Amino acid sequence: MKKLLFFTAMLAWMCCAGLYAQDTLRYHIDLRDKAATDFSLKHPEKFLSAKALQRRERQRLKVDSTDLPVPKAYVKAIQRTGVKVLLTSKWENFVTVSCNDTAAIEQIRRLPFVKSAYKVWKAPEHVLPMSRDTIINSVTVNPDSIYGTGFGQIHISNGDKLHDAGFKGQGMTIAVIDGGFHNLDRIPVLDNVKVLGTKDFVNPDSDIYGEATHGLSVLSCMAANKPGAMIGTAPEASYWLLRSEDSDSEYPVEQDFWAAAVEFADSVGVDLVNTSLGYNEFDDSTMDFRLRDLDGRSSVISRVAGRMADKGMILVCSAGNSGNSAWKKITPPADADNILTVGAMVWQTRVIAPFSSVGNSQDGRVKPDVVAAGVRANVINARGSQGKANGTSFASPIMCGMVACLWQACPTLTAKEMIELVRRSGDRAEYPDNIYGYGIPDMWQAYQSYMNK
Repeated sequence: MKKLLFFTAMLAWMCCAGLYAQDTLRYHIDLRDKAATDFSLKHPEKFLSAKALQRRERQRLKVDSTDLPVPKAYVKAIQRTGVKVLLTSKWENFVTVSCNDTAAIEQIRRLPFVKSAYKVWKAPEHVLPMSRDTIINSVTVNPDSIYGTGFGQIHISNGDKLHDAGFKGQGMTIAVIDGGFHNLDRIPVLDNVKVLGTKDFVNPDSDIYGEATHGLSVLSCMAANKPGAMIGTAPEASYWLLRSEDSDSEYPVEQDFWAAAVEFADSVGVDLVNTSLGYNEFDDSTMDFRLRDLDGRSSVISRVAGRMADKGMILVCSAGNSGNSAWKKITPPADADNILTVGAMVWQTRVIAPFSSVGNSQDGRVKPDVVAAGVRANVINARGSQGKANGTSFASPIMCGMVACLWQACPTLTAKEMIELVRRSGDRAEYPDNIYGYGIPDMWQAYQSYMNK
């Protein structure tokens, strides 16, 4: 058996090694225009799904040129140089390609519709195979609370009052963009999570349930629905599970994967997106972000994030865990405009966690927007057991689920109106700062203010 396991692991490693041997470089290609488009804004049904159009109509949002797909003629011309097209982004009008050398990239740069081309990834020297964790499936039922040990992280924002009123996320669709959802398909305490589908933008052939563990714990904060063991903040919502994070390396190409994931979420009619990801340092330090880049416009990922409310979606994003580091500040996409950036606090004391990244954005906007429980947060781990975890990674989904429930309760509001409603309900709304933002939202107060209009 040991020999068989060793052989299997080596085979997996060789497959990965073979993949990277054929794909050593990736480039981001910015395009000048969409002049060669085959589509017209007069017929958006040709390039947007019915759900995406319904969401825009409900929020009185116009379809514009950013919704038009990247022209097929441009994509084909790029392919003719010999590169492989990995993805396209219509919102930012770019193409991401892979190749082995830069000769084709020089040809691409000379194409009349190409604005720029720059490297966003280099194959790592070593890729370790991912193996499944051992399943324990040990959960403790708490007879005193349907929330198990996670009541405090919901009650601090009165999310439980929304649940008691019947708002548990039903009819809302949430996309979780992360690095993998390890063992979700094998964990009984999460077996009734309403998963609509999965998609992996890093490696379309991978098993998203065999990848990193982070997304699994993030998801559990919202989606868990086992009374007495754990109830998440949006237990009756439906979920899309999307992977954009490559755990084998850290390069800007992950911004491109993330952009593609967001556009996919738009296409399938998602209402909210949670992302507990952030970037400022890369394997190639020349690609690192600088503090002056935290303006919501300098990074691809923040520009895409900033467009989401204009498409009718709400992004809830972790602030980052750099509070104790030399960087200290939020990490893109947390600097984007018109999103909810969430810092972490200790719910028992309402004091900010020392690791929670601070704001403001470089152009002076209040960041983080709000804070939620992020110290010893109640989560389900990849072994199927309850555990405690620290990080804005968990504060974000705890808040995201409550925002979904609030939006269910306030269905006439647009994405931007919902974001503003959550901010106004914060306990520091009168005097927001760069540590707590607008503070701890009171979801029940927000609902009451909506009903009393």
